[in-house]
Amino acid sequence: MNFELNKSIEILERTPEVIEVLLSGLSQEWVRSNEGDHTWSPYDIVGHLIFGEKTDWILRIKTILSESDNKLFEPFDRFAQLKENQEKSIDELIIEFKEVRIENLNRLKSLNIKQEDLNRTGIHPEFGEVNLKQLISTWAVHDLGHIAQISRVMAKQYKSEVGPWINYLGILNK
Repeated sequence: MNFELNKSIEILERTPEVIEVLLSGLSQEWVRSNEGDHTWSPYDIVGHLIFGEKTDWILRIKTILSESDNKLFEPFDRFAQLKENQEKSIDELIIEFKEVRIENLNRLKSLNIKQEDLNRTGIHPEFGEVNLKQLISTWAVHDLGHIAQISRVMAKQYKSEVGPWINYLGILNK
């Protein structure tokens, strides 16, 4: 499939709903468990998505589209959510994620991005020059990756409980 902005928006619009259906109202064991040391729980993942909404995607899109000569992106702290308030409930995080995502998608749509804008570039602190199409594609795939990660983390909570079926459950062997 070739990139189309509206197809990326289809994914970006649905992610908060998917996460809400998957996590809302679950017990702490489901949302706070992880895969071991230095891994993230579903709670941590939602916090990471919120932090990205507040400090990454739209700011970088605006940097690319700006007329400024400075196209350097600010570095993104991929672990910032671990320093945030850990007292919020998962439902509070989901509401916050939904709100900031709606806001950002409204901003994205208001930019009236044209086909020729997709090749405009910014400078990533690690990768160097990247274009708008790559950034927006990454935003959508980032969402899908974290949805898969949440599912994997949750599935692994029953890894020792599934018995011989483990051989047929690829999600438990990743």
